Amino acid sequence: MKRLIERGLMFGNMIRVDSPALIRRYNRAMKALCGRETALGEFHIDISGYSPEIGEELGDELYLNPNGCNRQFIILTTEQKKAPLLNAKFSTSRGILRRFITDNEAKLFALTANDAVAGELDNSVFEVESPARLFDIRRIVVRADTTQAHVKNARKLAEKIDRFMQEPDAWHDDVLIAEMILLAEKTGDITRNPVDLDQPAYEQGNFHTSLFGGIYIFRDVEHPAAIVMGDRGKLGKLPIADTFGSDQPNGIATFLDLNNLVEPVIKARGVNGARILREKMDFIVVDAASSAGIDLGDMTPRDLHRAAQRLGRDLPEAFKGLAALVRWAENGGKWPRITSEHPAYFYSLRARPGHPDRDLINQLLAELSPLDFRQLFIMHKEAFYAAYRTWGEQKREYAAEFLYRDYMANKAGAREALFGGLEAVPEAPDAPPPPPPPSDGENLVDLVGPWGAVRRARRASRRRKGPWD
Repeated sequence: MKRLIERGLMFGNMIRVDSPALIRRYNRAMKALCGRETALGEFHIDISGYSPEIGEELGDELYLNPNGCNRQFIILTTEQKKAPLLNAKFSTSRGILRRFITDNEAKLFALTANDAVAGELDNSVFEVESPARLFDIRRIVVRADTTQAHVKNARKLAEKIDRFMQEPDAWHDDVLIAEMILLAEKTGDITRNPVDLDQPAYEQGNFHTSLFGGIYIFRDVEHPAAIVMGDRGKLGKLPIADTFGSDQPNGIATFLDLNNLVEPVIKARGVNGARILREKMDFIVVDAASSAGIDLGDMTPRDLHRAAQRLGRDLPEAFKGLAALVRWAENGGKWPRITSEHPAYFYSLRARPGHPDRDLINQLLAELSPLDFRQLFIMHKEAFYAAYRTWGEQKREYAAEFLYRDYMANKAGAREALFGGLEAVPEAPDAPPPPPPPSDGENLVDLVGPWGAVRRARRASRRRKGPWD
């Protein structure tokens, strides 16, 4: 993993902690949360305050995530909002932490000037002993305070101030006045410098969890479903309408289509869809050539083209399907019959821009098209790192260099080009039923769109077995 770290592709934007004062604060917070401390004189932390060095020191990667379902956090600086989240068990955790820090930045800045802020993402479920328990997680409450209970004491002081101002004989209550003075010594003047922290609650409707081999849960859609990346047979009955495994592309494709969650890259507005698909084809060639022991030389576009020629008929079907789409888009080539059973199908899709769960959908697509290492890296880093460890040196070098040169140089621009903007996009009216396949000379996209065959298959499936065949 060294080349990833050197290029900033792993542990990037982590916060370095090497000040004795900050380490003491961190240890107080650790002691309060998990009853343990670190002896390290230097380490790095992510957005939640988790340190991989301390995890290795303690032999416990979950020292801030007991049972994997209630993430605890330690905030030493508001700069942590820019850091990644390591060992994430739920896809929503980093977004919730980032939003909490951003919404309370001024208060946290004041509180962390003298102490660490420690807290928990409380989802009311203390242990996920079975997959069905995941569906009990709906509302996440952020609870936080300093290690010296500044927030708790400030709330007590505020209550006593209200009592002092409202009760007519409070001027003569020496005990009340003494309690206010003692609390004020700990909190300062809360009338001028409020130190209270909100306890915001966030809804977790659609999300991904890495537990039980990986499950995508979509509850807040018209046709709810769970998509299981691990062994579906071991999960038992889940409390949701439908469950699909990664080995059921037809079911997943139907789910995505019925809920209008995806669009073809080749038809996406404002992007060069053919170029994006060509790059995905290069990624597939690199994987195939590396597996076949073909030397890619300097791994230039010309070298990749030669490798594709050498592979010839041995090129993966996913490559051939994307190539057919590119030929059709650029040269009006033969109409490509890409159904959900085709290995190229999920490589050719992206989430609809503007959808509130855009990143979650693109993460799912990344797992379903793992040879697109760029999308896997952007949307699902844990899966990328796991896959990276299995690659040969040639593919590792190509992927690291491509991501460093193409993505790291302009992250925002790359995400915009690949996945579209965050602004809402007006939905198009429902299209009429597709006509019969046209002749080669007609405009195929205008008549049926690249996925006409899938839509027809879906309608036929409905007539036979219903929408979730």
